[in-house]
This record gives sequence, structure tokens and C-alpha cells, in this order.
Amino acid sequence: MMIDKGKVIYMAYRAVSYSLSPFIYIHLQWRRFRGLEHPIRWRERLGHPSINRPPGPFLWFHAVSLGEGLAAIPVIRRCIQQKPNLTILMTTTTTSAFEVIKDRLPNDVLYQYAPLDTPSAMDDFLDYWNPVAVMLMESELWPNLVFGATKKGITMALLNARMSSKSFHRWSTPIVFPLISSMLSKFSLIAPLSNVEAIRYQLLQAPPFIINFAGDLKYAVNNVDISMQDNTCLEDLQLRLGNRPVWMASSIHKGEDEVVVGVHRALMQVYPNVITIIVPRHPQLGQQMALELRKDGFNVVLRSCKEKILPSTNFYIVDTLGELRSLYRIIPVAVIGGSFLPGLAGHNVSEAAAAGCAVLTGRYVGHFSRMILEMQQINPLSVMQVSGQTDLLKKLLELFSNANTLETHRMAAKQAFHALSNGVVSNIWNLLNIHVIQKALPPEIK
Repeated sequence: MMIDKGKVIYMAYRAVSYSLSPFIYIHLQWRRFRGLEHPIRWRERLGHPSINRPPGPFLWFHAVSLGEGLAAIPVIRRCIQQKPNLTILMTTTTTSAFEVIKDRLPNDVLYQYAPLDTPSAMDDFLDYWNPVAVMLMESELWPNLVFGATKKGITMALLNARMSSKSFHRWSTPIVFPLISSMLSKFSLIAPLSNVEAIRYQLLQAPPFIINFAGDLKYAVNNVDISMQDNTCLEDLQLRLGNRPVWMASSIHKGEDEVVVGVHRALMQVYPNVITIIVPRHPQLGQQMALELRKDGFNVVLRSCKEKILPSTNFYIVDTLGELRSLYRIIPVAVIGGSFLPGLAGHNVSEAAAAGCAVLTGRYVGHFSRMILEMQQINPLSVMQVSGQTDLLKKLLELFSNANTLETHRMAAKQAFHALSNGVVSNIWNLLNIHVIQKALPPEIK
């Protein structure tokens, strides 16, 4: 009799995750104490629902964090349009995602924190919600989730599926290879980000017939509504900026602020009234950045304090959530962070491009290198990659000194975005409908 090595490894994983559950609970409490889990809804992470389940079939969309969650929303909207009788449940893991996405989802979508991948939390979650299908975003491959869903006959899809070279090598090791190949065999659809990811999934023994390329859903994020409140709040900011030279450093990680400040100091030698807008990747860094900048003699304004920009303001720190795409619409130059220090892996450049910003980024962009290459192939001026502080300063001076150059880069970014975003949601919906929804739904609802 053949032994299913993947199932054996999964049973070992399940036993270990069960034995570690008390320590995971303690860690969850520690995260709640530090403000990293929701103070009231943290029990949802243990699979305990906070709302009643309506009757009828469910579709479950799950994303780990903000970027992946926003990418799922256009597909959720299309599902609602095409299948209005279905109820949709959305889950994410992080508090930052929860605070932003709850205001972006259609009103009739249910929203919960995702359960931890422990046997009790995942089993309780699946027993209570009992979805007919689950759509996982990007790389959310958790054994208790995948095998638990399979046991209950839940159809599964992996959308915007990505796999870094590091993850591929980890999954390829002899110990875990049988587990990942067994997990991938449970899916009805894998929609990879690129041909490279498609090859990696095939090498991990995902059935070739379930792998279908449809485009990158992060190009569709621009279709997620920006509330009128966001636009109204930023009208005053636009007026106060006036005609001053301005650029924005978005999704800035700790350590990258030194690059931003160095560039600002140099820009002041040419443009004394230049203003730099910093959007920290993690809003809690804003206060710390402001404190250090003020020690250096800069005039700093914090958005969370509702402070107003003055003629003397040097830095405007946006230490709030959910306003980045609105800011892109009023700032002509966007430098995308998470890309200037080794060990970082970049952030989504398409949101700034969609808004018509001149887009710059560093060299450490991880899997976003594919997105940048695609945009540059459409128009080489759409995204400028710089090698460090000196190179970034040079590019900004070029943009500030020549209005035609600035406009050319802005139009190039917008052109590349529209060329790549066209049809992505329709492509994903068609694949979902054929491979997942039609397979999962009862005959009377199809």
C-alpha cells in the first residue's frame, strides 16, 4: 500500500500546531497588549465569530494584509454583480488591513479577522461559516486551512498566486515537498502573477490544468472607491501646498527616512521652500520620525494631529491609514519606499501610476520587479529605478527643474498602468466562474 507522505507530514503539522496552541494563545494576547490585534474582535482569530451567519451558500475571500485585501475587492464586486444571491465573507489578518478595508467593502459583504492556522481555530471557523468555496490571495498556503477545507468539500482557488525564489527553495526541501505538492493538488484554480510563478507551482507538482494566467489584480486596486471624505479632507492640503515644490515618499520603512531626509536637505539648497511628504509604512513610526526631525531643527506637521501646513513647514508626515491613493491624486512625484535598503521587497507602484504621478523606486523591490518591468516595457519612462540617495536626488532635481519632463513621466506612468490593468478583473472572474463557482454551487443556484 502506497503511503501518502504529504498526508503524513500534514498530520505531524496538525499535531505540532495543536500542541503549540496554548503558546500561540499567549502570543496572541501579547500582540493584543501591544496593539497589534483588535482589542475587542481578537477572538475572531481563534475562530469565534462576532456576527451571525445568514442562511445560504457562502464564498470566502481571504487575504493576509492591506495590499492583498484591496486587490481582492474588485473581484468581490464582480462576484456580487454576477451572483447577487451569494453571500460573501472577507477575512484579513492585520489590524491595518481591517481599518482600511472595512470602509472599502460593499455594504453587504461580511468581514471578520482570519482564524489562526491551529486545528481548533480553523475547524471552528470552517464549521461555523461552511463556505462552498474559498479564494486565497497570493501566498496564503496554510495546511490546516487547505486540508480542513478539502475534508469539508470546499472548492479552493489561489488568486494572484506568487511564490518568491526563497519560498520556492523552502517548499522544495525533501521534508516539506510532499506536503506542498499534496496541498496544491487540492486546488481547482491557481492564477499566478507571472510565467515564473506558474513554472514554480508546476515544479511543486501543482496540476498543470489548474494553472491559468489572468494578470495582476494589484493593477485593479485603483478601481476600489475612494470615499468623498478622503477627498474632502485633502482639498485643504492641496490648497496649502500651493505652488511649492513637493514630493512624496510613501510606504517608508524605518531606516529609509534617513535617505528621505538626506535628499530633502540637498533639495533645500536649490529649492528652499521644498516640502517633503512622508507616509510611513507603519503609522506608529510617524511620531518617532517627527521627534527626530524636530531635533534636527525641521518644522514638522503630523496629519494625525490635524495640524496645518504653514509656509515654514518642511515635512508633512501622514501617520494615518487609508489615504495613500488619495494623496497620489494631488502629489505630482511619488517615491515608493520599502525599496532602498537590503532586505526590503518593495511596494505596489501601480497605485501611484494610476493617479498620474511620476513614479520612482529603489532597487530592492522583490516580486514587484515583474510589475516594474512590465510597466517599463510599455513605456520606459513609466517607472524610474534609482540606486540610492544620490541618484534619487538627481532624478528629483530633473523633475523639479523641467515641467515638460515631469509631465512626460506622469503621462508615461498613467499610460502603462491603463495598458496593463485593462481586463484583469474580467479575466479573473471568468476563470473563477468556470473553475470554482460553477463547480462549488448547488445546481439550483448556478
